[in-house]
Amino acid sequence: MEQTIVYPASIVRTLDPARPTAAAVAVRGERIRAVGSVAELMAYPGAVLDERYADAVLIPGFVEAHSHAKSGDMFANAYVGLVDRIAPDGRRWQGCRSVEDVLSRLSEAEAELEDPEAPLLAWGLDPIYFTGQRISASDLDRVTTTRPVHIMHTSGHVCSVNSAALRRCSIDETTTVTGVVKDVAGQPTGELQEFAAMGLAASLTEGSGLLSISAAALRGFAQDGVNTGTTTLTDLGSRSLMDDAGVELYRSVVDGDFPARLNVFHFGVGVGKVALSLTEAAQQLVKLRGLSTDKLRFGNVKLMLDGSIQGFTARLLEPGYLGDQPNGIWAVTPEEFREAFETFHAAGLLVHVHCNGDQTTQLFLDTLEAVLTAHPRPDHRHTCTHSQLSTTAQYRRMAALGACANIFANHIWAWGDQHMDITVGPDRASRMNATATALRHGVPISLHSDTPVTPLGPLHTMKHAVTRLTVSGRVMGEAERISAQQALEAVTLGGAYMLKMDHEIGSLEAGKFADMAVLTRDPLEVPGEEIGDIHVLGTVVGGRHHVSNVRATAKAGAR
Repeated sequence: MEQTIVYPASIVRTLDPARPTAAAVAVRGERIRAVGSVAELMAYPGAVLDERYADAVLIPGFVEAHSHAKSGDMFANAYVGLVDRIAPDGRRWQGCRSVEDVLSRLSEAEAELEDPEAPLLAWGLDPIYFTGQRISASDLDRVTTTRPVHIMHTSGHVCSVNSAALRRCSIDETTTVTGVVKDVAGQPTGELQEFAAMGLAASLTEGSGLLSISAAALRGFAQDGVNTGTTTLTDLGSRSLMDDAGVELYRSVVDGDFPARLNVFHFGVGVGKVALSLTEAAQQLVKLRGLSTDKLRFGNVKLMLDGSIQGFTARLLEPGYLGDQPNGIWAVTPEEFREAFETFHAAGLLVHVHCNGDQTTQLFLDTLEAVLTAHPRPDHRHTCTHSQLSTTAQYRRMAALGACANIFANHIWAWGDQHMDITVGPDRASRMNATATALRHGVPISLHSDTPVTPLGPLHTMKHAVTRLTVSGRVMGEAERISAQQALEAVTLGGAYMLKMDHEIGSLEAGKFADMAVLTRDPLEVPGEEIGDIHVLGTVVGGRHHVSNVRATAKAGAR
């Protein structure tokens, strides 16, 4: 019989309302045997005391229900984002505060490339921070006129390329694909919006795109989980599950020593052409679900509907964007979306749908109601992910239809000032990422990072939902603040629930997996503004111990 190991802590936050706090956790093998006092737990036959966490805080491991595994090796390409970021290896990358900083970083990276034909790849850009300046092909030509340059914007919904890239990809004034931005003379500016347009330049990023995956990316992704206390991750949108090689990659890497659980979602529609029909894809996912393990889960689907609000490609109801910009871009037609949703739902699969704008949430709800009427299914837990502009009426309807909302609280900090001043104005911005409204109407919620769009870090995400502070120090919608307890529940049990894993993870209860985050301070006992500053010492995943490689003094400047 496996040994019972008792881990005392300064406090254990269980998230189990029957016993919300304890002094220690008893672990046997991969699972929790009990929580309680040290005396209670040491009374178990053969119990052994391990005091390595005696001065730390133990809480359930965080559950990140919207993230991308590619973030594990994004720093292989040049980072040109505004804020400082910490890579999975613990290295801090300084942000680029101006267009000139971006071009300087690109020039440095270009000088290191040996192959003259290789494209220069970068990521993290968002021109909305540089008011009035869109980085164009002519700007990027200052870096090089011969080598293609490709920069993925931080949202993942827009990219910018130089003239050499436009030539190599045959993008010119005759290109009619929606999302190819052109100037008044009809010439492409170098900005490509959404997946149809970005797909024209996909040859430049082959093997390096946001949806590309590798063993190195998976390992880096998992270490980022350790560094942030995240024990369950999602790869929310994989294009690698429809062939044996892609599936085997996940299975070969996510093994017993992998320091996180990984839930892989197939990208069903909204990102270009797919290899299999919807019916064939559903059949493949049902088959893959049978290959799931305790560490690796298959059988879920992500569908894409619109773009990003800060990129002006999300679909909005009236009154639309603050500056009366044209409405955003549908990733698929409503008819294509209905067909995909119905196919995957009827196959018994879990569906998460990307909805940034409120018009998109409306289509999600209309489609969900129609599909449920045609194919009733209890406890489906289909999820509106991002749910940024969902209205009060839409949250009431989500509750009635049994839907979940995975809310993008990190936007409050990352783009809050821009949302108030540029995209939708202070009135609608105050209602964005409406966690309090969702909870008030009984909608199950989680909070997410969408890493690499914003950094993985559930403690920071909690802080943003609790304080709703922007970078400039304004409060974006005080009435939508939630308590630290509610935020902690959202990033643990909330995420577990919408992944249909809450019977296994999300709280520290007897019989559940021994998945814990090890912290230096209690997030329920510090001011809301300080929650994101709590240092993560590491994690426990299935009873195995993993150590953070980020020093307590290292901070990402604007999470």
